[in-house]
Amino acid sequence: MRPPPKWISTLLARKIAISAIAYTAWIPGLALADEPVLQSVNQSSESTWGLGVVGMSNQKAYKGISRDNLALPLVYFENHWVRVFGPRVEFKLPSLDITASQKIDFRLLARYDESGYKPDDAAILSGMDERKGGLWAGGKVIWRNDLADISAEVLADASGHSKGQRATLGLEKTFRLGQKVMLVPRVSASWMSKKYVDYYYGVRDNEIRADRPSYIGESAVNVEVGARASYLFNASHSVFIDVGVTSLAKEIKASPLVDRSTENRVSMGYLYRF
Repeated sequence: MRPPPKWISTLLARKIAISAIAYTAWIPGLALADEPVLQSVNQSSESTWGLGVVGMSNQKAYKGISRDNLALPLVYFENHWVRVFGPRVEFKLPSLDITASQKIDFRLLARYDESGYKPDDAAILSGMDERKGGLWAGGKVIWRNDLADISAEVLADASGHSKGQRATLGLEKTFRLGQKVMLVPRVSASWMSKKYVDYYYGVRDNEIRADRPSYIGESAVNVEVGARASYLFNASHSVFIDVGVTSLAKEIKASPLVDRSTENRVSMGYLYRF
C-alpha cells in the first residue's frame, strides 16, 4: 500500500497536536481574549503558529467551591481557512462584504468546555453524580462594522453529557490606543436550554439530602460584561488580560447548589507568534 501524501500526514499530525493542547489548555472564556492580540495579524492564506502561557483565576457559583487558579500552555494556529486558539477551533466560511466598512463573517466552530464539577469540589456537591464538560459544536455569525462587532453564536453539546444547547448574542468594540495597545469592552447575553441548566444546576431524586432538595432546572439567560486588553511588543511578542463578570439568571440562582448571584474570572497570558 502506498503511503499517504505528505500534506495529509502533516494535516493529521497538526490536528492531533491541536486536539491534545486544546483539551489540556481549557480556560473559561479564553476564546474571548484572543481577538485583540491576533486581530488582523493573518489576512493571507499563509499559516501562522504561536505558543504561549496563560494564567486563569475563575470563581464558579456553587456553594462553598474554591476559586480555581491555573497556569496552562497555550497554542495558536491560523490560516485563511481555519483558526485555533486554546480550546477553540473555527473553520472560516466565505464572508459577505456589504460595504467597504461592513462585512459579515461566517464560522463553523468547536470548543472544549470544562463546565461542571466533581463531588469532592465542595461540601454541597458531596454525593452528587459528576457533571462533565465536553466538546461543543455549532456556528457563529459576526457583523463587523465601524460602530461595533455584533455576533450570534449557537452551540450544542456534541459530547452528549448535558444534551443541551446554548446561544449567545454579543457586542464588542475595539479601541486601538496607538500601535501597540488594544482595549475591547464587551457585553453579551447567553441563553441556556432547560437540559443544560438542569444538568449543571439541578438535583436529581437520588441526590436529595436534608440541605439539598430536589431541583429541576429551566432554560435561563445569563448576562456578561467584561473587557480585554493586549499589548504588542512587536510582531512576535504580545501579552493580554481579560476580565469578566457574569450575572446569573434566576433559574440558576434558585438552585440549592448555588449561593452566588455572579461568577467572575480573570485571565492573563503571553503569546509568541512565529
